Amino acid sequence: MKLFIDADACPVKDELRKLAKKYDLSLTFVASYNHFSINLPPGEEWIFVDTDKESADIRILNLAKSGDIVVTQDIGLASMLIAKDVAAFSNRGEEYHESEMAMMLDMRYLHAKERRQGKYSKGPRAMSFQDNENFLQRLDTFIEVRLY
Repeated sequence: MKLFIDADACPVKDELRKLAKKYDLSLTFVASYNHFSINLPPGEEWIFVDTDKESADIRILNLAKSGDIVVTQDIGLASMLIAKDVAAFSNRGEEYHESEMAMMLDMRYLHAKERRQGKYSKGPRAMSFQDNENFLQRLDTFIEVRLY
């Protein structure tokens, strides 16, 4: 089992580092070159991709195998990962499920259509400390069940 992170806007990187260390799992961050830094923690695996819109998603989709876990906010990527038997989680710790994908993709389409018409919503609320703790607990439980 490996952990892959859609890292461009992931607010739970530290929590993922804790889980990878606790369970001795491979952790790979995938981000665009716009997020490159020379100050990355030593020993971490970072893969940098072009800045094209779907570059990180395509790389993650190509790397992740059945039984792996991916953390992403991208519903489209999550739907393709689920089809490959890859567990996909949001940055808030919600596991994406096949049964919900059609509705989630429809909502994504409708929101994009509204944005093209100039209608904007507030977006999700900012992550809190409790959100990060909930994420850590949910993913910890999932990994523990999978491993044991």
